[in-house]
Amino acid sequence: MKKKVQTGMLMSILLLSTVAFGQTQESASGNTNLHRKTAGTYVDLMVNMASSNLNYGTANRALQDYKESTKGIQAGVSVQAGITPWFSLVTELYFMRKGGKLNVNNPLASVESNLRLNTLELPLLARVHMGKFYLNAGPSIAYTMSGKNTVGEVSNKISFGNSPDGFRRFEAGVQVGGGIAFPLKQKRIALDVRYNYGLTNISYNKEMYNRGLMISVHFSKALNKN
Repeated sequence: MKKKVQTGMLMSILLLSTVAFGQTQESASGNTNLHRKTAGTYVDLMVNMASSNLNYGTANRALQDYKESTKGIQAGVSVQAGITPWFSLVTELYFMRKGGKLNVNNPLASVESNLRLNTLELPLLARVHMGKFYLNAGPSIAYTMSGKNTVGEVSNKISFGNSPDGFRRFEAGVQVGGGIAFPLKQKRIALDVRYNYGLTNISYNKEMYNRGLMISVHFSKALNKN
């Protein structure tokens, strides 16, 4: 199942790249209106709520009924750079609280556990525009600054490094999603829905992969006039 999801996400990225390349070539060949506006260049300030959970690899199926998502803040900046009328590149830098919860009497422990991770995330996305709608896909890297693991009534700060309870600071993943934008003169309002799929194990002593659903509302002002 894991390989199928990864394959699907990679195919989505390839599809977006192929569409964008084909549209760029079409524009260069003169088959489209050369005076058509390019996709806008925008800077967005982001303050949103995100839902995240954990995948436990081979143990995930046994834990499925005990897992709960956690809500956390996502705050930072997003920049869209228009390249052609249909294609833009998007890069972001934001703080995001990730983690997940396991209810009592789960196969790993008899008590409830709750893991919270404070991370900085940097995605680089290809964005294909289709009128008001768009699709995104691309890789992301994350750095875990700190975290807290609560097991029953006991809470401890997480440690980093190769130890029985250690976590890895760096994480690689893929983001896939889309949205709709409403231009308002030199401003816009956009609704973005995106899934964050962690590819690398964040723990040293067990399988743990981050998963996240991000729903963002963007209010921004264009930096260029097309």
